[in-house]
Amino acid sequence: METTQNLPKIEKKDFPLLENNFMSKNKIIYLDHAATTQKPIQVLAKIDEYYRNFNANVHRGAHQLSAKATEEFENARSLIAQYVNADSNKEIIFTRNATEAINLAARSWGEFELKENDEILLSIMEHHSNIVPWQMVAAKNKCKLKFVGIDLNGRLDFDDLKSKLTKKTKLVSLLHVSNTLGCCNPIKEITKLAKKKGALVLLDACQSLAHQKLDVRDLGIDFLAGSGHKLCGPTGIGFLWSKKEILEKIPPFFGGGEMIQDVYEETSTWAELPHKFEAGTPAIAEAIGLAEAIKYINNIGLDNIQKYEKEITKYLFEQLNQIEDLEIIGPSPKIDPNRASLATFYVKGIHSNDIAEILDSRGICIRSGHHCCQPLHRHLGINSTARVSMNFTTNQEEINIFIENLKETISFLNINS
Repeated sequence: METTQNLPKIEKKDFPLLENNFMSKNKIIYLDHAATTQKPIQVLAKIDEYYRNFNANVHRGAHQLSAKATEEFENARSLIAQYVNADSNKEIIFTRNATEAINLAARSWGEFELKENDEILLSIMEHHSNIVPWQMVAAKNKCKLKFVGIDLNGRLDFDDLKSKLTKKTKLVSLLHVSNTLGCCNPIKEITKLAKKKGALVLLDACQSLAHQKLDVRDLGIDFLAGSGHKLCGPTGIGFLWSKKEILEKIPPFFGGGEMIQDVYEETSTWAELPHKFEAGTPAIAEAIGLAEAIKYINNIGLDNIQKYEKEITKYLFEQLNQIEDLEIIGPSPKIDPNRASLATFYVKGIHSNDIAEILDSRGICIRSGHHCCQPLHRHLGINSTARVSMNFTTNQEEINIFIENLKETISFLNINS
């Protein structure tokens, strides 16, 4: 079994919280990377550098501080465009997070383009962020939502998708990788089917961007939502990618400063892309920090990360499968080799919150609840689950400690039930 030392240019000490934490006498074992990733010192230092050395607003000032801030901010946009292989920097719209990115697409494109009885196709495994905005658009524009189910292995039911994809379908909006089931959806194949019906495709890439290479042109999609804090970057920054021809056609979501060309008493005209969709002062430090995080990931190499995480995921599943009465939801690594480096499970007769609370008292951080996927949990007939999620900083020793403490926790809760 490989360890993080086999990955090039990565050291645990790059992540201060993983080395030492003021809340615990021992080192934290952090297994909640699907919720948010820890930040390397390179990212923290870059944010500090901005505030210390060139703190200024972007695009508006003629002085040297503003010029430097603007340069770094736009370099961040350029780096993100390269990361997803966009045609142009102008196709990257900075947002507060992926949720805002999806809302931007829903409000600017959805409300503008969708008509009564048009259909939006989602899946039952979607995060609430990719359900609620479309519910709001559907209610306003009198559209219909359809949901694709899952198969017995916890993957997208492809036959169900094909049966529900019709000429009335105007948008297919899917996650790339499930934050709960862990499955990786065949987006390129789905996109080809959607295009034959005349539908656009939006991809929620929050759980894949930090773990595998992603090429928007190769996938053939029309929108992509990304989140900075799941990329080892800061919170408060995300982005929407969309094709230039789409962004030029649709109206802006927010109005205010920076996104205008001219303002008159009665009317206004919009700035060119991407500024048309970026009203007000943006998250400058956060965008610059996100760029540094992407540099860090690129330095390790996404191919190296994916290869390592496949191995650590396989090992985690082998250990979990040995625990009696523990059920994992979602496909195994054998069924879906590209699945996420996470495992979501429940133990018969034990609430997941109790498991997470006891593990937390031992310095082991996992997730419990519905993971912002209530429709999926209802579909499966489960109230809540526990989730352990990893990334390239997770090693085999941490998994062993987690498994040992999980067994002890289950035994304790069974005795006291």
